[in-house]
Amino acid sequence: MGETLDLEKKETQHNLGNKINHEEEDKNAGDVKEETNKKEQTKDKKNKKAEKDGKGDEAKETEGKVKKTKNPDDKKDPGKLKLKLEKIDAKIQALATKRGEILKLLNQAENKASTLNEEPAASPSS
Repeated sequence: MGETLDLEKKETQHNLGNKINHEEEDKNAGDVKEETNKKEQTKDKKNKKAEKDGKGDEAKETEGKVKKTKNPDDKKDPGKLKLKLEKIDAKIQALATKRGEILKLLNQAENKASTLNEEPAASPSS
């Protein structure tokens, strides 16, 4: 009877040990996946930057591909020129809106700063 209890204790300890080991392995596997994802993201960023600069492995691979040539008639097509002009106007309007918001914030900040500077000067003369 005592032997049965000892065997049960050993099995329980063994099962608990295995469970802990599996949990640690899962955590380690998750860490490895996170590191791999981070490495892939940095590679992607480097490749994008290299493509932008015209360097890098992926940029070299694309050198062999034929680029689409621009049609010189596009510069004379009124419809396409109007589309380009509309796109530029939309961008200008968006930037003008942003500029107005920033100017408004700047004026508010300057007004607050000037009122804070005036208040301490008014207090000592009282």
